[in-house]
Amino acid sequence: MTFRAEVIRFLVLDAYDPKGRTALRRAGGTEAGSLYSRLLARVAPDASVDVLCPSDPGAVLPEGAALRSYDGVLWTGSNLSLGAEDRAARRHVELAREVFAAGVPSFGSCYAAQLAVVAAGGACRTHPAGREFGVSREIELTTAGREHPMFHRKPGVFDAWTSHADEIATLPPEATILASNAWSAAQAVVVRSGAGEFWAVQYHPEYDAHEIACLASLRADELIAQGTFGDAAAAAAWCEAVEEAARAPERATEAGLPPALLDPAAADCEISNWIEHLVLPARRR
Repeated sequence: MTFRAEVIRFLVLDAYDPKGRTALRRAGGTEAGSLYSRLLARVAPDASVDVLCPSDPGAVLPEGAALRSYDGVLWTGSNLSLGAEDRAARRHVELAREVFAAGVPSFGSCYAAQLAVVAAGGACRTHPAGREFGVSREIELTTAGREHPMFHRKPGVFDAWTSHADEIATLPPEATILASNAWSAAQAVVVRSGAGEFWAVQYHPEYDAHEIACLASLRADELIAQGTFGDAAAAAAWCEAVEEAARAPERATEAGLPPALLDPAAADCEISNWIEHLVLPARRR
């Protein structure tokens, strides 16, 4: 679904710190805030989008803006961990609580799912098996997920791009798991706290094949150490095959990728549903 003639105002919070954003660029990837802006441009081309990097010293909202002036807030993934004693991560938790208190609908992926849970009183942890990377296989909607509007028009079982080393460990009181797979029990959650509601997924609807190949290059040493790739040559060959699939989607199966992942429209479902079923109704009240 595409939302036109709707001048919706979004705030994208890029949760990477400056070092993490620099590493992404050097690997040939796109900054997370830009990926979310691109995703929003597909589904809501007439929307207004501000991007803020709250990890940066002195980061403030644009002049004259306030959290309540936005129709929706979107959080990206991050190179940070909420399980670490990190000043920027603590600031993210505080800001997420401010957004909850302001009652602004929120959406996000990966780190954002963990952030929503921690800000509402839950906890996350480092995954004992390491990083789920590349394709998150056979994500299955729970009973609550099959009934939740975030997954309208979504298959009951699907695959998605992914890269995460942490996972949700303990849910806060007003949170519900909407999807799971063999790697993580919480692949999608809805979290309510105060006046706010946060829809979040552990996987990355904003990624594409090129971005995941760049991330594989960036995280190669870690992925080799945990056994995802046998060695540097295997990692490089996988990246090359995925980049080829990005250029020629008909070659997806040669790279071991589900062909559906090469269709951008499949990745737009969750955010489109968030706008339709949470953002616009809240805006019109």
